[in-house]
Amino acid sequence: MELQIEIGGRVKMVSVEPAEGLFRVTIDGTERLVDAAAVDASTFSLICLSDGRTSQEVGLSETALAGEIAVHMASGVATARVLSGGASRFGRGAASATQAAGTQNIVSPMPGKVLKILVKKGDEVKVRQGLAVVEAMKMENEIRSPKDGTVADVLVSEGTSVEAGRLLVVVE
Repeated sequence: MELQIEIGGRVKMVSVEPAEGLFRVTIDGTERLVDAAAVDASTFSLICLSDGRTSQEVGLSETALAGEIAVHMASGVATARVLSGGASRFGRGAASATQAAGTQNIVSPMPGKVLKILVKKGDEVKVRQGLAVVEAMKMENEIRSPKDGTVADVLVSEGTSVEAGRLLVVVE
């Protein structure tokens, strides 16, 4: 399966093929053999055999943007979108350019601390515009709008500790 994936604002060409009980993963021409096992419905244990058997546990969760997922690793959280070549892990369209419809409740995808609120009630926002910055594991994660609209409510303030799923902002 060939995919074009945007990770942290950079586009990568990724190929994933089964290979004798493992996966042959090629990213921008660099090939690795990976042993992957599901820990639960959204967490995976990965062992990269090509890199001296390095291992990592990776968790996946939805973000507020259609077609985008948060990838949780020991080094921090990155966002990823499949641009072409397949459907995303959560069943949204591969190259979904459509905006979310209706009122959107924007939640924190991870536990952390709200460092910055980038909007206020009544502000007009554009799709993918930053709404808030949440720090998790010493990484700053910008939470973005899934649609053009108006900020109906801001439910947290700077310095607030939040759990995953905590409502941050409402966009209408």
